[in-house]
Amino acid sequence: MDLQLLRRLLKLFDNSSAAELELETESFKLRLSKHSSEGSNGNTVSAPVAIPYPAVPPTPPMPQAPAATPAAASAEPAEQSSEVSEPAVKEEEENLHVITSPIVGTFYRAPAPDAEPFVKVGDHVNPGDTLCIVEAMKLMNEIESDIAGTVVKILVENAQPVEYGQPLFFIKPD
Repeated sequence: MDLQLLRRLLKLFDNSSAAELELETESFKLRLSKHSSEGSNGNTVSAPVAIPYPAVPPTPPMPQAPAATPAAASAEPAEQSSEVSEPAVKEEEENLHVITSPIVGTFYRAPAPDAEPFVKVGDHVNPGDTLCIVEAMKLMNEIESDIAGTVVKILVENAQPVEYGQPLFFIKPD
């Protein structure tokens, strides 16, 4: 789960009058409760709990229903949808091949910190060319291109964590 999304959910839940929230997808289960237990000093104790499940491919986002309460509505989803709804970007992305992460790990653009990146925007790649490395459990996994084309966009910053199925590169096929 995206940590920024989790933080937004926690903030919305904290500011709402709801006492409990339970959310479950194929990849995780989240249960939040404002039920508290009295501590010895009279302070209340409440803690959100997130239970990770084994990694499975992410499911496509479902269409959002209208928000039930004004507190549930957020400006950020509207910002995200406005970026996607731009006709030129959407049209361009439809013609691009997406390279996704086959594993959860840390994304590296180069074989070493002081080395040149494997590819840059505008570089031509062939099938089998190394695009990046995803480190998982101290193993360096080379991610190779499965198509010939030009790198149009690199979607992840160097040394950032990536999830299974997360888009890494947009490649315009030849």
